[in-house]
Amino acid sequence: MSRTVAALAYAGFLAVALTTATSLVPPDKKGRALAVLLSGTTVATIAGVPAGSVLGTLLGWRAAFWAVAVLCLPAAIGIVGAIPARRVQRDVPEAPALRSELAQLRKPRLLLAMLLGALVNAATFAGFTFLAPVVTDTAGLGELWISVALVLFGAGSFAGVTVAGRLSDRHPGRVVAVGGPLLLIGWPALALLADSPVPLFALVFVQGALSFALGSTLITRVLYEAAGAPTMAGSYATAALNLGATVGPLIAATALGTGIGSLAPLWTSGALVMTALLVAVPMRGAITTVRSGEQLP
Repeated sequence: MSRTVAALAYAGFLAVALTTATSLVPPDKKGRALAVLLSGTTVATIAGVPAGSVLGTLLGWRAAFWAVAVLCLPAAIGIVGAIPARRVQRDVPEAPALRSELAQLRKPRLLLAMLLGALVNAATFAGFTFLAPVVTDTAGLGELWISVALVLFGAGSFAGVTVAGRLSDRHPGRVVAVGGPLLLIGWPALALLADSPVPLFALVFVQGALSFALGSTLITRVLYEAAGAPTMAGSYATAALNLGATVGPLIAATALGTGIGSLAPLWTSGALVMTALLVAVPMRGAITTVRSGEQLP
């Protein structure tokens, strides 16, 4: 029950945070705002997830939950102090009615962006969720090396989302055209080389970077395509992210029973990225930039 409540709170917070962050920047800087917001998530992956893993190993799983609870207090104080209050002005147009914002979901381009974002995020979490048994079973390393892998994935994620933040507003087509195939190659490569620690850790970093670069770019497209729903755009982006984060591990868990063993989630990630690319290629004209109208080559 507590995990369900925490998940609902996180989803609501992220939806509001996305809407707030994009409202604080010019309309053509949504990708940069998204990158700054998600960089906090990646930093949490670098520090929080490995730290939680270590705390759980040394002090038991309850210690990690207490640590999260303690960290929420300064975070809440920072939000209250840093986010400017919205001022009511007579010359500011009223937000569209909820029915009008929900009607944006009829737009094929918005639905496509949400689908692609969900597929890439599903691939990301399918591999990331089951990274621990790859480190301990396939590579034959000790449990403390799990934290090293998580740190490397988080560091790659931070690098990827930072680079994508500078490109996703003007050149989303290039990010998808270059990052998509590389991400597709990377997951099977990780599965094939997982028994060697050096290639394993190198590819964990690379896959983290590519996953978050591509995923954040696609989620940025959701925000642009949902421009007609200024208060709900963050919710649509969050729905795509959470759908992927839920479905990906479920599919990967099912694949564990296929006989491939701990490597099954990595092959699942590759299959999900391939599905995303197969959907994106014939509909590449829907992924455009705001200023130049660039399309995928």
